[in-house]
Amino acid sequence: MPAQPRSGCAINAAVEVLGDNWSLIVLRDIIFGDRRHFRELLTSNNEGIASNMLSSRLKKLVDEGLLTKAEAVRGQKAKYSLTEAGIQTLPVMVALGTWGMTHRETSPELTLRARLMAEDPQLVTELMDELREAHLGVPRPNPDAPRASRRLQAAYEAEICGS
Repeated sequence: MPAQPRSGCAINAAVEVLGDNWSLIVLRDIIFGDRRHFRELLTSNNEGIASNMLSSRLKKLVDEGLLTKAEAVRGQKAKYSLTEAGIQTLPVMVALGTWGMTHRETSPELTLRARLMAEDPQLVTELMDELREAHLGVPRPNPDAPRASRRLQAAYEAEICGS
């Protein structure tokens, strides 16, 4: 059950869930890296999140309704999935990425996806549809269309190879 915000302000309510140092980074790694298990999130994180912090953030994101956690059956790892609320953080990340590219020093290869999505809102919509399919089991509206994630990955790889 999500916690009650301190006030009725929509910005405050969002910041209380997403405004710490790690929640959006964890969601980013799930959305863009398809990292859905604790160990993947811990070892593949560029920012070096500590295991206790990751555990705390995953629990918070589940409690707040942005993620679900499938119980691990014997011999398997627990798997995290985005909820609709978690998927809807993608446009927020695009906006934050745009702000970061504009007002902070960033590396071209790590901001490429943010730039492409800022330039093409349809790409964001298509990626959200793809996430719904992968995490919620909702088929994409146009299953024959090229996957947004593959287009983003191809652009990233082209940028890296061209550097």
